[in-house]
Amino acid sequence: MTRTFYLGNPSRRVRSLYSAVLEAQQRAVRSLGAGKWARDVDAAARHALAARGLDGCFTHGTGHGVGLEIHEKPRLARGERQRLEAGCVVTVEPGVYLEGLGGIRIEDTVLVRRGGGEILTPAPKDDWIIM
Repeated sequence: MTRTFYLGNPSRRVRSLYSAVLEAQQRAVRSLGAGKWARDVDAAARHALAARGLDGCFTHGTGHGVGLEIHEKPRLARGERQRLEAGCVVTVEPGVYLEGLGGIRIEDTVLVRRGGGEILTPAPKDDWIIM
């Protein structure tokens, strides 16, 4: 699980970036389900960021399997030719990274089910500003 926090009062730009990453993460989670292509989960996050002109700022895959190793299959990334199976656990962690500003990443661990994904790390995402 990863959460981004901001100390102080974030600028309008930082708020917009956070909102874009949150939307990308939510879309990716909604696209999960048994039988879905791993690459389509990645595409859901990328399309959300591209709609805000941030596609070039997302430099890694959307997620990966969780098990005995730190990073294992299935990989939620471009070009992956693997279907998700019910019962597998994956991370969903889109992020944007801007030189001279920093990065924003929001990550949850998600159980893949037949009808969608179940977030296993339900920590809040709306309390990210620390004054």
